[in-house]
Parts: sequence; structure tokens; C-alpha cells
Amino acid sequence: MGSVRSGRTTAEPRIVIEGGYPLTGEIAISGSKNASLAVLAGTVLASEGVTTVRNLPRIADIGVMAEILQALGCIVDFEDEGRVARIDATKLHSDQIPDALASKMRASLHLLGPVLARRGRARIPQPGGCSIGARPIDLHLKGLTALHADVDASIFAEAKEGGLIGAEIFLDKPSVGATMNIMMAAALAEGKTVIENAAQEPDIEDLGSLMVAMGARVSGAGTGMITIHGVAKMHGADFTVSPDRIEAGSMALVAAVTGGDITLTNVNAEHMRPILMKIEEMGIVISEPRPGTIRLQHPGVALKATNVKAMPHPGFPTDLQQPVAVALCLAEGVSNITDTVYEGRFRYLSELGRMGAKAELLDGRTAVVHGVSHLIGADVEATDLRAGAAMVLAGLAATGTTRISNLVHIDRGYERLVEKLQLVGARIWRENARGERVEGDLT
Repeated sequence: MGSVRSGRTTAEPRIVIEGGYPLTGEIAISGSKNASLAVLAGTVLASEGVTTVRNLPRIADIGVMAEILQALGCIVDFEDEGRVARIDATKLHSDQIPDALASKMRASLHLLGPVLARRGRARIPQPGGCSIGARPIDLHLKGLTALHADVDASIFAEAKEGGLIGAEIFLDKPSVGATMNIMMAAALAEGKTVIENAAQEPDIEDLGSLMVAMGARVSGAGTGMITIHGVAKMHGADFTVSPDRIEAGSMALVAAVTGGDITLTNVNAEHMRPILMKIEEMGIVISEPRPGTIRLQHPGVALKATNVKAMPHPGFPTDLQQPVAVALCLAEGVSNITDTVYEGRFRYLSELGRMGAKAELLDGRTAVVHGVSHLIGADVEATDLRAGAAMVLAGLAATGTTRISNLVHIDRGYERLVEKLQLVGARIWRENARGERVEGDLT
């Protein structure tokens, strides 16, 4: 049994939602996807001992990163149903990331810096991931070149004679990936490295904290200037990943789009300030009943329109641009959404249009959203990871039945999404390609 889209029948797994019901209850937030992938890459720097990483989300991307680490020669063991990983990188023997694994996710690029630092050279195929616009690697290569490495556009880097050497590096824009790669390469370089205009995301803080625990000399991680003094070697450590601010922001919007009352647990409210402030502007009542929790209550009247400009941290996260658009589709008035980070991140608007949303793209970076009274269930597609979350939110808000296909994106980034929403009253489930109901999640 398949769903009909554009005149053709598709037979693939789907998430099915009967929407239009207010949701209430608690949602536990998992560890940060983005920080976890960076931290797992960072464990490669340890030439002695075992590194334990805790609070990992149970998502597909974590499994892919583990496979890559194993292909490089690391021993990876999971415990606590995949939430804890123990990585022994002492026998790292390869500098080549396999093509088949790199093609599955962008975060494979995080390994360029640490593998170069440990092995003296690294080669990574063009990474995969979501199609959300240009994602150049020039700043990664610029940083490694400054650290005394030969690089080329095929993503190959090799330390020059004498090894990596510290340098002062100014990033033309605060790239998260480039900042991470430079930090990890510089950790084992000779001398001092300073990164100016560095990315300031909480994921950078997590990586810096892990590196310090492993014996690196890093200061300023999470600020615009990071200083690294190279050390001769690093060792294993025990580290806990911070909560996922993107999942938390997406789940905070559940209250907004369903007229519900949602309490999030295991959250860092400081990391969520940009999304919480926008949700509050829309009229949602926010409180913190106890440490590590946030309660979000719909006011019982129409949400207010507001403008959103996605930009690097501490600005509004680009990864929440798509989910917040769903709430703005239901807000009274006209909202503008601008994404200064990725220019190709509005493909999901056509999917929302199938559900009755009224939004128009002015150019590649700005959309105008005209609020409507309600959305209507439809067959839609998750065009990328964060668009998948947006489609789920739209399905929860819509009257009638919504079927979401192309679930590979959702499973890459959200742990037990269906199960978590079921616990707060959502009428949501999975179906296999034959249209049969499947209990639970794939992750």
C-alpha cells in the first residue's frame, strides 16, 4: 500500500499522524547530536587509554560515526542501549575514511583534523548529509594550511616536514566544522594556535571540554577566540555530552502548534535562549519549575506573528528555522523568516503548502509566512533532517491524517521521536512499506 504523490505511487516506510489534538506531559531530551558527533571524532586524538562518552543519542548518525572509527582502527563498544560508548583509539592505523560511510553524513568531515594530527595525513571523500545549500570546505582547508599542512580540494591533508605547527588563524566566517577541525589538529601541533572569529556554538564548548579532559591545553572554546597550546600526546577521558538544544527547541514548539502544555526535562535553558525568546514573543508562557526543566503552555488564544533571522550562535539556530516556521504558519499576522547560514533551506515550504500553509519565498534566504487558522493533513516528505521535524510538527497541528515519507533524515537526528510524542498523547505511529503499523521507532 503506498501513498500517492505527484501522480506516482510510493511504497516506503512512513510516519502517520492523526493531528489536531492538544498534547500535554513531559518529554525527555536526548544528548546533543551535533556535539556527540564532534566528541566521537575527538576521541581519535587519544594515543593512550580509553575514552568514555556518555549521554549519546540513539540515532543513525552515531552508528555511522562508530563504523567510521572502527574502519580507522578504533575499538568501539556501546553500553546502556547505545547511550554510552567506550572508544580505544590507541591502535589507529588508517588515514582513509571509507567512501561509503562518508557519503552518509556531513559530520564525517570532523575527522579530518584529528586523523591528520594523529597520523600526519588524512583523506576524506566528499561528505554526504542534507541538501540545504552550499556547504564549502574552504575554511577547513585554510585552517589546516596555516597549521603547516599541504591540502587539496579533494579533501586530502598531509603535514609538511617537521609536522604541524601552531598559527594565528582568522576565519572569514564562524564555521562550526572548520573551528572544530582546526582545534583538533592544533591540539597535537607544535606551539600555539589562536583561532579568531571562531564559532561559538555549545557543540564547540563540548568539544573543548572533552579535549581538556584528554590532556589538551584549550581555552576560550565557546567564544570568538580560542587558544590551543599543542601537547605531545593525549589520553582517554570520561565525558558527558550536553543536552540537544535543537531537539529541545523542536519539542518546545509542540506546545505552540498543538495548543498544549509541554514540560521538557534534561535541558540547558541557557543554550535555548534564542528559541525560547521567539516562542515567548509568539505568546507561549514559559517557566522553569525545577532545574533542568522548562514548561511551555499555550495561552489559549492565537499565536502572534514575529520575525526570525537564523544566524550563527548566539543567534537563532538555523537548525530550528524550519520547525519554528510551522508555528508561524499558525500565528496571526505576517512573519518573515531569513536564514543567513544556508541559502537552500526552504524546500520544505512546498510540503507545508500541501497542508494549507501560505508562505512565499522572496529569494534563496527569506520567506514570508501568512498565518492561517489551521493546517490540513496531507502526504508530505521530509526533504532534510530538520525539515523532517517540521513535517512532524505540522502533522501534529493539522486536522486529519498526515503521512510523512523519506524517514531516513528523521532517523539520523531524533531519538525515539515517535515514542516520545506518543507519551504526551500524540496519535502518531510508523508504518512499513506495506502499510502495516510498526510499534516504536527504528532507533
